Amino acid sequence: MLEVENIECRYGKANVLHKVSVDVKQGELVTLIGANGAGKSSTLRAISGLLPPVSGRISFLGEDITNASPRRILEMGIAHCPEGRRIFPFMTVEENLEIGAYRRNDRKQIADDMDGVYHRFPVLGERRGQAAGTLSGGEQQMLAIGRALMSRPKLVIFDEPSLGLAPNNVQKTFDYIMEINRQGTTVLMVEQNAYAALEMCDRSFLLESGQIALHGRGEDLIRDQHVRRAYLGDEG
Repeated sequence: MLEVENIECRYGKANVLHKVSVDVKQGELVTLIGANGAGKSSTLRAISGLLPPVSGRISFLGEDITNASPRRILEMGIAHCPEGRRIFPFMTVEENLEIGAYRRNDRKQIADDMDGVYHRFPVLGERRGQAAGTLSGGEQQMLAIGRALMSRPKLVIFDEPSLGLAPNNVQKTFDYIMEINRQGTTVLMVEQNAYAALEMCDRSFLLESGQIALHGRGEDLIRDQHVRRAYLGDEG
């Protein structure tokens, strides 16, 4: 479904990704793990068209999207749920969801999808007329997920979905993401909680210093001694 092949990306003159290759098959839940500054979010930004690679190739459903605009990438079916949620705080919950569907013209289906978001997240339905910035952190994350789903994506990219959430909301957020995946939407996720990311994924890629250091099934990476020592807090 998604093929990232040997991409290199820069911020100014600083290289942040060095020949990174990642693939996601249809229906999978794939995670990227690694330390802060390893290049995880930069990889997602490259896929979404926000950080064009200086070399390498990205394809989605067989089409080259390496130099495609973020709008074109969204139209093709990739939705990006960014780090820090980035909802529109002075707009209502419903207006935020409508923005998620701004490229669509199918009014009846948009209304049905919005009802679906409210069914999945009842608290958003209760607060549809409320300013999004007044929601709790967990509710804002629900809204960010709902907004991404309003574009009817084939692939959803999540960047640190648990960041800044209260502990009781973290597992709820992971449960939402796994439910979305079970219902047929492919997921690529960056997550700071490496153990949770490896437990819930089909496959994972470990990024270190802008390069893929290791990849494989989540259950295999959990058993890897380097991963256990460096990212899972295993002192043994």
